Amino acid sequence: MKFKVVHNCINVFDLDKSMTFYEEALGMAEVRRITAEDGSFILVFIANENSEHQIELTWLRDKKEPYNLGDNEMHIGFRTDDYESAYAKHKEMGCICYENPSMGIYFIADPDGYWLEIIPTR
Repeated sequence: MKFKVVHNCINVFDLDKSMTFYEEALGMAEVRRITAEDGSFILVFIANENSEHQIELTWLRDKKEPYNLGDNEMHIGFRTDDYESAYAKHKEMGCICYENPSMGIYFIADPDGYWLEIIPTR
């Protein structure tokens, strides 16, 4: 039996704000959308042309306050072929939340506080 990772799911408080962030920061766009008939949830799958892997943004209508991510010990990694330009863009956006120059990586935080690791192509 073979398995292929196809997506990660994260819950988002403000779907429009999250979609705007992922488009601007990582060049991701909507691939498909599932909306509950009763409007209780919306699932938006986003990706970019550089990978088949998708992120599923899950919005829940009845969620009234931002998510508590606890210690936020998870992250999603993104490799870039232009690390310097990516760093400059994210610095300008004000979304860099942690830098590790000795490892040559940094992290950005999305509108809900999820960390996204930026890794140069080596």
